Parts: sequence; structure tokens; C-alpha cells
Amino acid sequence: MKTTNKISQIAAIICAVAALVLFFFPFVSFSVSGSASMELTGAQLAVGDKLEGGMQLYKSAHITFCGLLTILAVAFGAGTFAKSKKVKYVAPAFALTGGIYMLVIYLSRVGRFVDTRPLTGVTGRSFTVTVLAVVLLLLAAGVFGVAHLLIDDKLAVAGDKEKLTIPKRIVRFLRDYKSEVKKIVWPGVNEVVKNTVIVLIICAIIGAFIWVLDYGLSSLVDYIATKL
Repeated sequence: MKTTNKISQIAAIICAVAALVLFFFPFVSFSVSGSASMELTGAQLAVGDKLEGGMQLYKSAHITFCGLLTILAVAFGAGTFAKSKKVKYVAPAFALTGGIYMLVIYLSRVGRFVDTRPLTGVTGRSFTVTVLAVVLLLLAAGVFGVAHLLIDDKLAVAGDKEKLTIPKRIVRFLRDYKSEVKKIVWPGVNEVVKNTVIVLIICAIIGAFIWVLDYGLSSLVDYIATKL
């Protein structure tokens, strides 16, 4: 099991690094009238870049965010080798979040996430297969990271009957939550109506008091102003 744990740990960091490398490959392909089709890499979309003719490409905040998540997945994935207990929880979270976000981008229209205003005569645009590869690699990094987390947790509690693994702790929490919910005493219809009426009456009284106070103070200020 220790070998499997190490393999899943290494596989998670390899997938995250591979996903980061793919940001330097074409993400979007454009068809521009009067010229050949052009491609933009994920890095260009993330940080913005100058195109031919001096046109400034607007960066995509969504691609930038996904790139940042990928960098964090790599950084925290590398941090798992430092035996930090908290890092192994964070690394797969960044990878899975980035993978899901990139999947949403890939399945959506290009115009929603990529601003093509500097380009004129754009007749067609589409995401390349590189984006899908980034999605799969990030999701794989997240899955391997979760596998490493669960296996490492199981190895940590092995031989200690008092400690529970993460799945068992989750199951116990859900059972405790269910038992606590059953202890809740829900009010009847008559009680709900009664309490609602009481709240409305109190709100009306407070509102009337504030209105009278405001009217009185404003009248007092007007009186003082006319006498001065």
C-alpha cells in the first residue's frame, strides 16, 4: 500500500505539471477573413499579449484564474513531499476546482471567455483539444491527489483502533447530524401563525414609534430654525 500511495502522489504532481505546460500551447483557434487562421496560447490569454500590427490582446480573467489554480495545484502538490499534513488536503482541491472550471470554459462559447475585439473580420473561433487535455490532466491530478490523501490517512491510523479514517469520520458525522436533526421539535401551524402575528404587531409598533419620533424631532428642528 505504501508503494501505491507513493505512485498516486507522483502521478498527481506529474499531471498538474503537464497541465501547466499545456498553457503554453494553443488554446483558441481563430479564422480571420483575408488572412490565414491564427492560434492563441493559454499563456497569451492569461496575461495578454501584443499581436501582429501592435494590437493589444485583452487577457481573459477566467483563463488567468484557471492558470493560477493550476500553478497552486503544482505548488501544493510538490508540497506533499514535505510531509505537511495540511498541504495534502489543499492540493487536490485546487486541481479539481481548476479542472471543473476549465471544463465549463471548454463546453461554453469562446466569446464568453475570450475577448476578440482587437481582431477584425473574425469569421470563426473554437477551443482546441489542448483545453480538453488540460481539463483531463487537472481532474486526474485531483483524483490521484484524493487517492494519496485517503491512502496516506489509512496508513496513518493503521494499528490504532481509536483513530478513524476520513471516510469513517464522515460517516460518523452524518450519523450524528441525522440523530441531532431528529431531536428538533418543529412548531405546529397554530404556533407559527401566533408567532408571526406577534412579530408583525411588534414591527408595526416599533415602526410607528420611529415615525412619531422622527416627525417630532423634524418639527422641533423646523421650529428652532424659524426662531433663530
